[in-house]
Amino acid sequence: MTNAVATPAPEERFARNVVWITGASSGIGAALAVELASAGARLVLSARREDRLQAVREECIAAGAAADDVLVQPLDVADTESMPAVVETVLGRYGQVDLLINNAGISQRSACLNTELSVYRRLFEVDVLGQIALTKLVLPSMVARGQGHVAVTASVAGKVGAPLRTGYCAAKHAVMGFFDALRTEVAHLGVQVTTIVPGYIRTDIARQALTGSGAAAGDIEDDVDNGMDVVECARVIVQGFCRGTEEIEVGSGPEMGLLEMKRKDPVGTFRLLEQMAAEALQRSLP
Repeated sequence: MTNAVATPAPEERFARNVVWITGASSGIGAALAVELASAGARLVLSARREDRLQAVREECIAAGAAADDVLVQPLDVADTESMPAVVETVLGRYGQVDLLINNAGISQRSACLNTELSVYRRLFEVDVLGQIALTKLVLPSMVARGQGHVAVTASVAGKVGAPLRTGYCAAKHAVMGFFDALRTEVAHLGVQVTTIVPGYIRTDIARQALTGSGAAAGDIEDDVDNGMDVVECARVIVQGFCRGTEEIEVGSGPEMGLLEMKRKDPVGTFRLLEQMAAEALQRSLP
């Protein structure tokens, strides 16, 4: 008879670990930063908006992090040419990255017929290629140490095709495929890979989503507004990290049921989502 291995507490798992979070200026990224700060992690906070990163840094310090343990490092993940210098700065400061959380991303709210190709390109630059580029730069240092952990924030939309999100779904499906494949290649090198699969989480992602022209959607009615609290979401994710869960599903709404439905009844899932699309498109008509 074997004894079950106890799940370590966040304070045991992350104390003094260096955790780099992209998309850390708001939403899930900011909530993860505060949660991990309270667990004793040393943090690198990246996003485009340095003023918002500084505000999140202050929240991390209030949660228990030492001022010297929270580095604000602005980064636009679509600007892959700037990344090598940024990675050099981070490794120069801390010497290592124990956990890289690829969380930067943008969403979409537009029908395919009304979406410019440039919007699809932007979604892939930020949500896919940016995550791949940064991972490729950080990964060698993890392999050299024989340990490390890479995570990515995907989505239920990375498992199910949802209306008004053709580009977002395509990007998140690509992210799931890349990091699932990466897991197979680096497991024997001591590197863990985790995919995070959120449903609707109460953040500003819908308001910042791209419309068909590339403009921000703004203040629109969206299921995101009725989603799981972002602080609760961060706690679920951190607990998943502590348990070693390789695919962390997080959400509290009916959208989470689509994951199991897609596995068991794909045809029924297609019909349900077609009905949802018809209703969504009808609501969008003038």
